[in-house]
Amino acid sequence: MFTFDITKIDSTKNINNGTFLQTPFWCEFKSRHGWQYRRFLINTSIPPLDTGDGCEKKAGDTENKKLSFELSVLNRNFCKGLMSIAYIPLMPKLLYECTPEEVLDKAFDEEGESTITEPVVTAETQAIEFAAFMNDLAKALKSFLPKNTIAIRFDPDVVFTTPEERDNFNIGLRMVSLADHLKLKKNKVDIQPPDSTLIELTSGEEEILNRMHQKWRYNIRLSERKGVTIHRYLGNSLNLSKKLDKFYELTKETNARDGNSSHAKSYYLDLIKSSAEENNLKENEVPVTTDKPLVSLYIAEHEGDEIASIMTLFSHDEAIYLYGASSNNKRNLMPNHLLQWTAMKDAKAYGSKVYDMYGMPPEGKDENHPMHGLYMFKANFGGKNIHRPGSWDVPLKLIYKPYNTVEKLRAFWYKKVIKKLKGR
Repeated sequence: MFTFDITKIDSTKNINNGTFLQTPFWCEFKSRHGWQYRRFLINTSIPPLDTGDGCEKKAGDTENKKLSFELSVLNRNFCKGLMSIAYIPLMPKLLYECTPEEVLDKAFDEEGESTITEPVVTAETQAIEFAAFMNDLAKALKSFLPKNTIAIRFDPDVVFTTPEERDNFNIGLRMVSLADHLKLKKNKVDIQPPDSTLIELTSGEEEILNRMHQKWRYNIRLSERKGVTIHRYLGNSLNLSKKLDKFYELTKETNARDGNSSHAKSYYLDLIKSSAEENNLKENEVPVTTDKPLVSLYIAEHEGDEIASIMTLFSHDEAIYLYGASSNNKRNLMPNHLLQWTAMKDAKAYGSKVYDMYGMPPEGKDENHPMHGLYMFKANFGGKNIHRPGSWDVPLKLIYKPYNTVEKLRAFWYKKVIKKLKGR
């Protein structure tokens, strides 16, 4: 259905826009930690969407539209280089613009008659085209990737307001794949967190605070009143090494408490230092905006004790809460609430449009869920919950099937069995 003109590129002007996962900064950073990185310019054409609802198309909707975008592809080797997976984070986006929610909310008048005269476009109505697009793009990219690539894995940048809408979309993609004999497979192991909450930062600080749960506003004020202070460090800070040691110490303490794992200390150090180096920051300089993503380390202190810490990434479009850690001591001072609020204010001053809490369990709303506390902590900052489809694979070699079975077993062992054994 789709044909592509693909050109490998070595440089780009898109260095701090869109999702941070597609920026050259992030991909170059990952290439120093076990991944290979390639960037492509993709050109194709999109046929008109057949909505099948009987509505007349607008003038110009009968012609193909040109689509051009840049795409980063990461490859990681396994089994001593015998095989690799190609990974495309948060791409592609939907091919057609969806009908605004406010229009759908007013779709019927008081008599129950439809008020919509133009075709209704949703994510679900373009599932056929979207499935074909991923399948055909994977086939077109194959010749540009290492010969040991056994599959191309997409994390589509498609956002839903409820888990049910997301699940219906995934069901639609499965049905299309079966009906049209596509190779598209839903992977049960998601790479990026498919569920999150986004705090809008374009409003004033008081409005952002007012959207939070009143208890969260109280906790922020309580933390300040009790004397908790927040200190920010960048990759150019003179005492960065010492502060990162403390962050890593808190990370190990958090892992022991929650049964999680983390990266090596060198990973975090490389991330924050390379951000400062890429932006040519002078010692102790704290810029408002930068040309490339800006990584910061925040540490909460109280009476000489460093009790909690987070690491964030700011770009022009989004701020990301990447990593967090806290001590078992003085948790009653609510340092994590003040840490997040401080980072949100800095992200707003930087120019980021939203603050992404970057992962939350949608089922955690249930009080009996083991991650209910994490869900409530993130959700009560007043953001909008979002739900993405998760990882979809296009297998390229027969070895993919046994590899995927092993991958699922490994995820089950670490996420279910090990945590169960540790009482989590």
